[in-house]
Parts: sequence; structure tokens; C-alpha cells
Amino acid sequence: MPAASPPLPADRFLNRELSWLDFNSRVLELAEDDALPLLERVKFLSIFASNLDEFFMVRIAGMKRRQSTGLTVRSPDGLTVREQLARVTERTQALVHRHASVFDKDVAPRLAEQGIRIIHWSDLAEADAMRLREYFRDQVFPVLTPLAVDPAHPFPYISGLSLNLAVSVRDPDTGAPRFARIKVPNNVPRFIPIGTNTRSTDAEAVFLPLEDLIAAHLTALFPGLDVIDHHLFRVTRNADLEVEEDRDEDLLQALERELARRRFGPAVRLEVTETMDPQILDVLVHELEISPADVVSVPGLLDLGSLMALYDLDRPELKDEPFVPATHPRLSEGETPKSVFATLREGDVLVHHPYDSFATSVQRFIEQAAADPDVLAIKQTLYRTSGDSPIVSALIEAAQAGKQVVVLVEIKARFDEEANISWARSLERAGCHVVYGLVGLKTHCKTALVVRMEHGVIRRYCHIGTGNYNPKTARIYEDLGILTADPRVGADLTDLFNTLTGYSRQTTYRSLMVAPHGIRTGLVEKIRREARHAAEGKPAGIRIKVNSLVDEQIIDALYEASLAGVPVELVIRGICALRPGVPGLSENIRVRSIVGRFLEHSRVVNFANDGSPEWWLGSSDLMHRNLDRRVEVLLRVNDPVAARQLKRMFDEAMAPDVRSWQLAGDSTWTRTGERDNQKELLALRGENAG
Repeated sequence: MPAASPPLPADRFLNRELSWLDFNSRVLELAEDDALPLLERVKFLSIFASNLDEFFMVRIAGMKRRQSTGLTVRSPDGLTVREQLARVTERTQALVHRHASVFDKDVAPRLAEQGIRIIHWSDLAEADAMRLREYFRDQVFPVLTPLAVDPAHPFPYISGLSLNLAVSVRDPDTGAPRFARIKVPNNVPRFIPIGTNTRSTDAEAVFLPLEDLIAAHLTALFPGLDVIDHHLFRVTRNADLEVEEDRDEDLLQALERELARRRFGPAVRLEVTETMDPQILDVLVHELEISPADVVSVPGLLDLGSLMALYDLDRPELKDEPFVPATHPRLSEGETPKSVFATLREGDVLVHHPYDSFATSVQRFIEQAAADPDVLAIKQTLYRTSGDSPIVSALIEAAQAGKQVVVLVEIKARFDEEANISWARSLERAGCHVVYGLVGLKTHCKTALVVRMEHGVIRRYCHIGTGNYNPKTARIYEDLGILTADPRVGADLTDLFNTLTGYSRQTTYRSLMVAPHGIRTGLVEKIRREARHAAEGKPAGIRIKVNSLVDEQIIDALYEASLAGVPVELVIRGICALRPGVPGLSENIRVRSIVGRFLEHSRVVNFANDGSPEWWLGSSDLMHRNLDRRVEVLLRVNDPVAARQLKRMFDEAMAPDVRSWQLAGDSTWTRTGERDNQKELLALRGENAG
């Protein structure tokens, strides 16, 4: 019998929350990169801020909720919640200062050189000030509501992510100080164009922050009082929904009730300017019932997520070159679209977005199915889609044409709940059969099934992908999908939809691994198979590309494979709890992260399998929530052409000179390489299109 493997060390996991902050730090590095076009750097500054907002609304909020239970819960790396929060607070404050410094000391001066400036009220010429006084009187003043705080006026509710002015005023008769709050309205542009050149196409684009305009007119809001001072602040609230799912209660109604509560979630972060008056800060901390440790002091402007308004300026010379996604060569003849069904009868099509057009592949597949009189049924899962979704429009048209349309709308998709509820109702009104998934699980898989009658025989056509059915994000997210007429995949999707819409308890499939029952166990078994092959001297190897790698069972299996001599290559965009390159544990594991123009979002797994390679792609990251609390799908790629394409993509991504970040066993990430893999893929698609 083989000797038992030695126990793995207790310190083999990296902290999930700190690893996420490392990821956002990589985003910030792109904002610091002066080789990038200037407005692209502005975009990454905005993305960093928006990412951090969501991190606090969800991850930090969840940790605080666990801390409030009083139970001592340790993370896999051994830290208590209190210890994690302390480290996150320290790292966050450092990142926020670095973020503000990049904008104030580097990006803003470079923008000014290009005629794009954000100025203060004191910088205005008198003619501009006069115009803005009129603008304030006509457009801003009517929507402002100063709220006093005194025995007759309780401290007002502060909505999450809103900008607010804390104002100190004094009664000139009594000398008594007063405190008031003014919300900076979010339905008025944050950055107000100055002067007569207000079009975004102008080379000169000068803006005044809305809070500056309000601050300059405080006397109009508090007539008869002396305005002493004002300070800007911003509150982040817990936005992580906890829906109590009951089989006897309508999930839609339960979710709508919880959405109404979300805006009143407890505060988890208070952002203030560095010049905030300590006495006002004490009032805010007390009234918001927040810990001083949750106060983030920000130099300069608050809410740099709003910088996306500058990115929207029509200044193409300051941005990446625009691109038009190419139609996959098998889906058209010259400029003429081909029948997707006829194409798939000849073989599978692997589409790689955004390089391959979503509109002329996946979207066209659904649109052709909706218009085809031979199509009997369309079944699809929708997790996130766009506000003007052509996919939803096609499904509605199909239902109105008499086809059977079944749509699983995941109404628990975080921050898209209200939009998905609206889509669900629109689909129901059109005659679609709409279901909301399974109790206790989110349906995160990206699947579509088309049932077509061909010469008296039923044939099934399928799409399984790694990204959402969203044409807008398909232009900025890197994702993969398979379009296929493989009967095994069609049979599997039929079984899966029967599970999602009915009471089927199917757990085994022909070409799929399906969570929560099959993906973790399936992957662990295949990882261990590679370890056995390596021990026997057979070809072995593992390649994985996902957004996040957190699951301890998967990580431990990868460590054991490394110890057996299996080379393991991982491309992890975001969180990685595995320590690579540690002697006696993971010296055969390499981890890199690619962060660039497009958000790397595809999930792919490859096993060498003794010379008979297996390729799998699908919706699942390697996290507890994906493997235990979601319906996820991984598809085995059986088409040899598609498998060769995936191998080539992986070879290119793992090339040593590709621009990426390498993870070391001590949790540090080091930027390496100069070749831009995404830019090369764009150029390749452009050559094919030409």
C-alpha cells in the first residue's frame, strides 16, 4: 500500500478578504500605470472605488453580522472576525490614501494638461459664478432639503452611498450652535460643466463638484442663521440580503419585502474628509452607531466612483482604441449571417467574448429561435441581463408567437433583484413560464436550450457559457461559451431544466458537472486522478482559470497533486487562498492574475488525463457559495477543434512574457511581463475579420 500523505500545514491558506484587497490593489496599479491612456486610468480609479463600496456593503457587512453573534469563528487561515476586521481596516485606509494620491497628484494634473479640470467655487470667474448661481436657483435649490438635528428633529436617516454635507450653524440671537444635514442629490450631475462650453465633445471640459455649489449657497438654505462650517461625509450600509425562504411563501413577495428593508441596513463604513471637525465626527459616529474603527478618512474628493462621468467625455485620443467585436467566422458568409442551426449541425462553435461578437452569436441564436416556425420551445436561465435586453425581447416574441418559453429568472442576483423582478413580470405577462429557481439555492448557470422539429424528428440546440446573457457586459467581460447540437448535451440540459422547474432530483449527467451535488466532488476526483497518473509516471497536469479560488477541499487536492509531482497552472483574476511555490507543499503550482482592459471572467478547467485531455468550461468559481449554495454547470468540451482553441488560449495566457501578476507563497503579488494578451487577441480577431 502507498504511504499515507503527511498532514498538510495549518498555515496553508491565505486570507480571503485580504486577498480581495490585493485584487483591488492590482486594479489600482492600472490606474497608476502612465503607459495607459489617461481616461483609461480614470476608469480604473472609478472601478477601484466602486469595487470597494461593494466589498464593504457585502463582505464587511457579513463579517460584522457574524461578529455580532458573539461566537468565535475563525477563517481557514486561523483569524477571528475581529482580527480580520482590524487587518482589513488597516489595509483599506492605506489603499484609500494611495487611491486619492494617484488622482490628486498624478491623474488630475495630467487631465488639466488636456483641458479637463475639476475646480472649486473659489476658482470660478465672476461670469461663470453668476451662471452657476442661476443654475443653483433653478435646478438644485428646489430639490434640497436641509434637515435640522435638535430635540424636535431627530437625527435623519442617511441613505447608503449618498454624499452629505454636515453643516454647523449658529443662532445670532442666542449664540446657540445647531447641526444640520443636507443630502447632495443623486439625480443632479455630480460634476457640473462650467461656462458656455458644456458639451462633452469640447476639448476644454471644466467641472465644479455639486457639493461645492451647494456649500457656496448655504446661506440661502439657512437664512437668518450664521453658517459656521460644513463637512462632507458618506455612509456605506449593509446591503447583503437575507431572505428567509419558505416553501409556503411566495419568493417574489419575500424578496420585495427584504429589498424594502435593505436601504435601512446598519452602517458599516463612514467616509469623511481629512478636514472633518472632530466634534461633528463624534456626532456622526454616535448617531450612526458606528465604531471609530469604521471611519475612513479620505484626502480630497469623496466618492471617486463618480469619475466615470469624466471617462464618458468624447476624447477618443485619451482612451483605448475602439473595437468592433468580430462575428465568429463560422456564423457568417462574408456579410451574410448563416443559420445558427445549420452551423451547429456541422459541429460545435466556441465563442470567446468580447473578441467574438455576442450579438451575432449567442443573441442571434435566441433571436433566430424566436423567429423560426420549426422551433417548439426555448428554455433559458437569466441571472443578470441589461436594461434593454434583446434576449428578453426575443423570448417575449417567441411566447407571443405560440412557442413554449420557459425562463428561470434568478431574482436573488445581488444588486439586480429589482431589475430581475421587473423582467420576470414582463415575461409572465407575455405568456412565458417563469420560475424563480430552487429554495435555498441561487441559479447561477448560463444555459439555453432550443427544441426544434426537423423532418419529423426533435433536435435540441444548446448554449452553455461562463458569462451572463447581457450584451452590454459582453463587450467588457472576457467570457467563453459553447454553442452545440450534441445530443448528449441536449439531453443533459433537458434533465437540468426539469430539475429547475419541477421536482426532479437528477444529480448525474452525461457531459455536465452540476453544483451543488457534482462539481466539487467531480473536480476533486479528477485532481486526484492526475496525482495517481503522476505517481505512475503517466502524463499529468492541471490548468484552471477562474475568478476566485477559495474552497479548501479543492485547494487541498491541488496541494496533494503538487506533492505527487503534477504541474498545476492557475489563472485567478481575484481572490486566491492557495499559497503557491511553497517547498514541500506547492512547489509545482504557479498562480498568476491577468487584470486589464477587459474583466477576465471565464471559468475553464483542464486535466492532462494520461494523454487524453479533458476540458471543462462553465459558470462556477471555486468558492463555497458556488459549490454549495448555487446551481452551477460545467460542460465537458467534446469538440476537438474547440478543445484545441482552449489549449491555445491557455498557452498564450501562461506565456512567461505576458503582462500579469505572479503570486508568491508569502501572499505578495509581483507584476511581470510586457505582452498584453488581451490586445493581441483583439488584433488577431481584427485580422480574421479583415
